[in-house]
Amino acid sequence: MRNVLLDDRFRRGLCMIWAIAVLWTIGGCRSADLRTQAAQGTQLVLSTLNDPKTFNPALIQEFPNISLFCFEGLTQEDGVTGKIKPALAESWEISTDRKHVVFKLRQGLKWSDGQPLTADDVVFTFETIFDPKIPTDWKDGLKIGVKGEFPTVRKLDDLRVDFTLPEPFAPLLNATTGAPDNIVILPRHVLGETVKAIGKDGNPRFLSTWGTDTDPTTLVVNGAYQIESFTGGQRLVYRRNPFYWRKDEQGTQLPYVDRIIWQFVENVDTQLLRFRSGDLDAMGDARPLRPEYFSLLKREEKRGSFEVKNGGAWSGTLYMAFNLNKARDQKGKPIVDPIKSRWFNTLAFRQAVAYGIDRDRINNNIFRGLGTIQNSPITVQSPFFLSPKDGLKVYNYNPDKSRELLKGAGFKYNAQGQLLDAENNRVRFTFNTNAGNKVREAIGAQIKQDLSKIGIQVDFNPINFNTLTDKISSTRDWDVHMIGFTGGVEPHSSANLWMSGGGSHSFNLKQQPGQSPIQGWEANDWEKEIDRLFVTGARELDFEKRKQIYAQFQKVVQEQLPVIHLVNDSALMVVRDRVKGLKYSGLPSWGLWNIEELRIRDEG
Repeated sequence: MRNVLLDDRFRRGLCMIWAIAVLWTIGGCRSADLRTQAAQGTQLVLSTLNDPKTFNPALIQEFPNISLFCFEGLTQEDGVTGKIKPALAESWEISTDRKHVVFKLRQGLKWSDGQPLTADDVVFTFETIFDPKIPTDWKDGLKIGVKGEFPTVRKLDDLRVDFTLPEPFAPLLNATTGAPDNIVILPRHVLGETVKAIGKDGNPRFLSTWGTDTDPTTLVVNGAYQIESFTGGQRLVYRRNPFYWRKDEQGTQLPYVDRIIWQFVENVDTQLLRFRSGDLDAMGDARPLRPEYFSLLKREEKRGSFEVKNGGAWSGTLYMAFNLNKARDQKGKPIVDPIKSRWFNTLAFRQAVAYGIDRDRINNNIFRGLGTIQNSPITVQSPFFLSPKDGLKVYNYNPDKSRELLKGAGFKYNAQGQLLDAENNRVRFTFNTNAGNKVREAIGAQIKQDLSKIGIQVDFNPINFNTLTDKISSTRDWDVHMIGFTGGVEPHSSANLWMSGGGSHSFNLKQQPGQSPIQGWEANDWEKEIDRLFVTGARELDFEKRKQIYAQFQKVVQEQLPVIHLVNDSALMVVRDRVKGLKYSGLPSWGLWNIEELRIRDEG
């Protein structure tokens, strides 16, 4: 019966989609019009759900973002193999004691304004990251040892930079791989003074530099594309960087595609409309396709001249997090309602919620059986991933177990089956996710329904993505949220999420540089244990020993449940036949990771 109802809703949804399509054709601003207005050359039209929050790479926390197009790091992770390969640095040498790494830059590198990119830019970038007044998530991936020390970065000459480490640090090469999560190199000649200068708010001017109110044509980049124009709520236009360093085997300068239109479309159904009408060249590049779209588009491949690609399990994770923060704001007001805080900080409550969510039903009804139930904070493609058969705790759907845990923790039920705590407070909380993501909205609706069966009232409230990230990373004004986190093969790349001082440690966010002060923040013992495991894992160079360390990390997370991992997408993407050269897999978070190699076939 569930499948029949879901299919009926889908048919009704398609009717609505076609109705919207007619309206769009009559009055919308079509990307086909943009094609006719474009200068001579090839063009790729893509979409994303939201406008960027900032153009400053060091301050970006959302995905996707402009760094994917505009900036690169010293190294790069291959999106097919996961191996680290050269990027701005053509090579590196590691000393026998593993405490020195010397990167050698490519000869003749330039910024998009034609200025040389040298070791000075590399040193400036890392000194900026290490500045305690700069709140960037990048620094979390380079804190070394128990004391959280940073490498000493020193210029040897214009092309060589020495990283001196306080102790061996296995994740260093991964930390330099650039977008979407790791460090990209910044232009010293443009941003250098902004780090030193202090604004009226007492913070470095760097924090307000390159906001979205900046003329985007003044941004200086080192990636394949630079920004040509930005129209809030509509689109961002990229054009190829004439000074980009990469060339193909024949010596032709990359990228091949001259111009990219990045449209902001806050509804994925509307994105589907635009793709099917020919307005978009790809869909699912930043977030896998919805499973029902996969089925629909697969039937239309030949007629529509596009291909639906399945890259296997996607490398990101999707989770539901509790706000465990016990701190108070600068006025002494608790960040989280004390009543709710007692619930959230009770382990049995979190475990009961986990047992109360029917993840198999989510996979079958929402993902059409194409998803993967996720139990680990480490992505399935990683060699460090621990599976349930190897000892990872799981919380399969068991509402009876939920009720047992709740009653054992002092909760009780009234005559109407509503859950009350020991002080007779009705158990009710607000649950946020980003509006416009229909999969997450559907998951949230089901979780609301599932938890009502164990007496919990969930006020499910999807909100604008930028508003959501502001709550999570700044105001801390939330109860429970659902969000995704980009993945990768190196566990330490998620240090900003899992280490207690990390800028993305959202479930118990410590005061970050530049933020209003908070009082009484503390880390739980199990958070301190995760800190210890991350420090030990980063120090260890033996693969098998590292694997054991990160296995213990995964066990701690699943036992303590600060977040509940849900269902992971399959890496599903659709791209037009005219787009050539795509190397697609489920490993990278961004399906167009080799965008500089893409070609547009001449359709004339």
